[in-house]
Amino acid sequence: MSDMVVSCEDGPTGGRCLTTIEGHTAGMTCSKAGAARLIIDHTGVPDALRGNGARQTPVKYTAEDARHAGDKTIPLCPFAKAQIEKHPEWHDVLA
Repeated sequence: MSDMVVSCEDGPTGGRCLTTIEGHTAGMTCSKAGAARLIIDHTGVPDALRGNGARQTPVKYTAEDARHAGDKTIPLCPFAKAQIEKHPEWHDVLA
């Protein structure tokens, strides 16, 4: 596989984080719930990227960004919730 490219966009009411590998893109969307809370709404991955961590990468970036900003996350997306539960190092960013 070629290199993974991660890009994140932040807007006034939410944002998204995308992982692109070999022209295929996995993504995660989030909504802001106040000044310091982020709701992870949805993650998605095309079949071509299943099983290589492309969908987990945006969750990781979001957890790290939340920690750096002093924010908390609310993972409503079942995949994001399961990934955060599997990674104790991300538990500090749970609301």
